[in-house]
Amino acid sequence: MDFLKSIGIAASGLRAQSGRMRIIAENVANADSTAAKPGADPYRRKVATFSSHVDRELGTNVVGLGRVARDGTAFRTKYDPTNPAADAAGQVKLPNVNTLVETMDMREAQRSYEANLNVVTATRRMISRTLEILRA
Repeated sequence: MDFLKSIGIAASGLRAQSGRMRIIAENVANADSTAAKPGADPYRRKVATFSSHVDRELGTNVVGLGRVARDGTAFRTKYDPTNPAADAAGQVKLPNVNTLVETMDMREAQRSYEANLNVVTATRRMISRTLEILRA
């Protein structure tokens, strides 16, 4: 097994999951924001996508953070005629961010990050053990 290749693949997974967590954190931070003016759209939830490409240096496929897509689901609305972003009917558009969904996505991204980190750690241990055997 090629140790550098396995570390490179795991490192690409670490970068991808780190980017995914950053996008999820942005969604959570904007979950309660409203539009700047009446009738305008508020923050729209972002969704991370992944892409696979060949790393020529490693000679293998690696994963990367793909384009960031916008979630097309409908905005939530709330009746609040005192809000500066309220339309003529007193409805305020709220972001289409569900914090429960974002929390679950964050946990999944964290678990994937930890799995990739464990691959790097295990590979480093195998390299160290191999060097110890070769010294003996």
